[in-house]
Amino acid sequence: MTNGSEYLQRFKQAAAAFDARDDASLAAFAIVADEVAAALASDSDLRFYFGDDPSIWPALRKLWRDLSRAQLTFWDTSEDDEEARDDGEQQRAMKVACVSLARFTRNLVAAVPYNQEQAYENEPEIRRLLHYFTSWSATEDADAVMAARMLTQTLSNIVTGNESLMSAIWDTYLALPEDQVVLLRLLAHPDPRTVLSSLIFMFNVLRGCKMRIKALCTTPIGLRLCVVLLNLMTASFDAQEDTDTGRAFNYGYFIFTQIAQQGCVPRLYIRLAMDGETVTPHQTTLLKLTDSYLQSADPPERNAVHEGLMPMLSQVFFSLSASARASVSKSVGSGGGDASAPPAELDVMLPKVCEALVLLTQCIVSVALAAEGQERDPLGRRKFFAEARSDGTGIVESIVDLLRLLDLFLPRINFGKPVRQPGAPSAPSPDNPGFSYLKRDLVRLLGVLAHRSRSVQDRVRQCGGIQTVMNLCVVDERNPYLREHAIFSLHSLLEGNPENQAVVDATQPVREADENGVLKPVRVPTA
Repeated sequence: MTNGSEYLQRFKQAAAAFDARDDASLAAFAIVADEVAAALASDSDLRFYFGDDPSIWPALRKLWRDLSRAQLTFWDTSEDDEEARDDGEQQRAMKVACVSLARFTRNLVAAVPYNQEQAYENEPEIRRLLHYFTSWSATEDADAVMAARMLTQTLSNIVTGNESLMSAIWDTYLALPEDQVVLLRLLAHPDPRTVLSSLIFMFNVLRGCKMRIKALCTTPIGLRLCVVLLNLMTASFDAQEDTDTGRAFNYGYFIFTQIAQQGCVPRLYIRLAMDGETVTPHQTTLLKLTDSYLQSADPPERNAVHEGLMPMLSQVFFSLSASARASVSKSVGSGGGDASAPPAELDVMLPKVCEALVLLTQCIVSVALAAEGQERDPLGRRKFFAEARSDGTGIVESIVDLLRLLDLFLPRINFGKPVRQPGAPSAPSPDNPGFSYLKRDLVRLLGVLAHRSRSVQDRVRQCGGIQTVMNLCVVDERNPYLREHAIFSLHSLLEGNPENQAVVDATQPVREADENGVLKPVRVPTA
């Protein structure tokens, strides 16, 4: 530590002379606060030295009170009135002083629990200033944006690593009226760096605490935060990783991993439901994140996560599959052999349901294959899904029925041209992403469940699934590698099962295929 007493004395003098209504005083304070903050950032001993001085905390308390009170005339006006106010030199000086005070506080409390506890007393004033600097008009002002960002970092440093303070601030924020929750405003802020700081703050508070994560997924304000977070993830998905937006996406994903690791995905999925909708956009985004997480989860945490997810995955699969089958059955039936079925018969929600089904199927495959290569699977993952039932229908029968209907409803696309089944109704546009990969992933899941399972093999045969899988051994540009996955599934269905092999032997193709798997015209046998 160098010149600790000198730094302390200079700061106390600047604090004593501080006048929030005087431009010169504000500027002088900002200069001193920035110099001391720089020293505090690089010297942990200096932080302890400052904290041990009993006079520093009343001085800091007075600074935050005076600065927030100077903005009181703005709190009582509407945001429309705020835009019309004079943002002169005094206002700019106040913003600069706010940034400097926040920076000083941020560095003073870093990794020093006692300092954090003393500084936490200023949280209400910091929150009020944050509320002001995240108003609609303030987000268009560079100085206000900088103030919001620094205040967020200050809040984060005040509580990070201090269990009691993290719980206190989280409980406080989730209990506030929605219009006072600064985190909602921060996550919707147009400045990517401010959003990033907010996500870092949230991640630090949530990390490793099941109680706080559960509150995030169950309380009304927590659910609003989840919705805003999911919107943010969707909007920033394509951002470059080395940008603030890209880093914000990563921290959003880190927060989601905490939700997954604490087993709160099923609870959150249910809370994101809406009356009258089979699946909502936010549920679909949650499934995307779950799919990504399951493909990258570390083995130590995997079993616990899978155990909590498996019932939810099977239940949602049955729900979405039933909806898709009902919709496709109606469309196929309404065609009556006429290729120009009326558009009214096509369910506008079907593409969204199918998109969610693809993600859900990929999640189930990831879980079912997790124990592959292990001597034993204490969770019985594949057996669990194979034996899952809803309203008397098993998941195997549900897959086969849906595949059969989809083969009629969705024409194969060979080299850019759709190939319809005879008598099938008009199919949806191939450009609709909701239908991509669905047949491929369903037939893959069927093969995973049938692998070395005689009971699943027999059930597939009994519901006519072998012929359905054989019909999928074709090229389909909408379903890359559909043929390969269908062939692997057929292998799983036939392996060690003479009855299933006999079904294949007895099946006579009505057309031949070329080397690319494209069906040739019907060949009429000669006498």
